[in-house]
Amino acid sequence: MRSILVLNPKGGCGKSTFATNIAGYFATQGKRVSLADCDPQQSSRDWLSIRPESAATIKSASVKAGKIDVPRRTEVLIIDTPAALHGQKLANYAKVSQTIIMPMMPSPMDMRAAERFIDELFSLRKLINRKIKVATVANRVREDTIAAAKLENYLDKIKLPTGHKLPFITMLRATQNYIKAAERGLSIFEFAPAKTAYDREQWEPLVRWLNSVRSMPG
Repeated sequence: MRSILVLNPKGGCGKSTFATNIAGYFATQGKRVSLADCDPQQSSRDWLSIRPESAATIKSASVKAGKIDVPRRTEVLIIDTPAALHGQKLANYAKVSQTIIMPMMPSPMDMRAAERFIDELFSLRKLINRKIKVATVANRVREDTIAAAKLENYLDKIKLPTGHKLPFITMLRATQNYIKAAERGLSIFEFAPAKTAYDREQWEPLVRWLNSVRSMPG
């Protein structure tokens, strides 16, 4: 089973929107997808509750006492996490994941928090006890702004504690398409391609990465 963890040390970075769209993408590819909403706000679970029956099936993975009960025959599990994960709780989520994606907003506070968070994540390697692939995505970006340029420059240079470059995959714009999709329990991949062509183009590097061995532990 493929497991993808969406997390960020800060709230308000669009984790749930990001997680639901990843789930929607894999569902449209014919995969048996489950979505675990570990965030107290339950935004991803609410999204699932209004998802049309005609849409590709995405099952809800129940979460009890921090443990995820994954539906049988799941091929891809997407985990939407709460903000401010630290220590053993962070390690517990990382243990069940192969890939971690960090959506980040274009703000100095997000950048500083992310750097500390990555250091903490790697300090927990003994608790996690296996390799995990980590990458970043710039999210809710207003294009052609100074803030967007600064975030892109920062993510393009940030390194892991090992000295290796932290993969920066793509930049996703702030657009009403994500809001419209969320209101209907859908992803942008389930709208007419012509309406979301530019958004799909921005997702393409991430889709390629997720479908490649580069996003999986060796």
